[in-house]
Amino acid sequence: MFVTVETAARTAPAAVIVAIDGPAGTGKSSTSKAVAAKLGLGYLDTGAQYRAITWWMLNNGIDVDDAIAVADAAAKPVIVSGTDPAAPTITVDGLDAAGPIRTQEVTAAVSAVSAVPEVRALITDLQRSIAAEAPEGIVVEGRDIGITVLPDADLKIFLTASPEARAARRSGELKGKEAQATDLAATREALIKRDAADSGRKTSPLAKADDAVEVDTTELTLEQVIECVVTLIEGAGAEKAGRVAR
Repeated sequence: MFVTVETAARTAPAAVIVAIDGPAGTGKSSTSKAVAAKLGLGYLDTGAQYRAITWWMLNNGIDVDDAIAVADAAAKPVIVSGTDPAAPTITVDGLDAAGPIRTQEVTAAVSAVSAVPEVRALITDLQRSIAAEAPEGIVVEGRDIGITVLPDADLKIFLTASPEARAARRSGELKGKEAQATDLAATREALIKRDAADSGRKTSPLAKADDAVEVDTTELTLEQVIECVVTLIEGAGAEKAGRVAR
């Protein structure tokens, strides 16, 4: 019988911490959630945390282009992330923020907010504590995980894809009025602009760790990417189990 990633019952041989980085539209979230669920690992979307604090700033009248104002307010919101890959949650001051943080307004402001060093320091500490408290292991996805947040992760993966492929995927994710108002070219330009902002910031820029495995998803289906990453994690888990046994 042909066994797919949907039907295979697979587990990581040892609790592993996995860092998955890459720009928007490469399939990080879909891949990370599916892989974590397949292997019984926790899941953390770090980008959602930056979106959450950005949403809070916008809702509380903070000028997101004023780095000093953002830094002064950074410690005020309480952000809590659930790590169940089947139903990841995020709340801000006890309010469900999963939907509101995905608006175009937040998307347009998140790079400016996440570039503020005080914001990154607070969120990075939060991410490290979540990873440290994941006894079964965890898949952490974002833009600076392998280099800054979890430099000692058991496995680092960097997903890439062409701007055209990424724009097509991101456009497909938009719903309703947003989809009608957004064309492929505009989405592509927005992604390139976001890449430049994330890669060029002084604090924790988007970059591939030297020891990361690069996976180009341009010509791959989601199932193929998932299978590739699952295989990489199984290998890392087996290697870690071997070290522990020795």
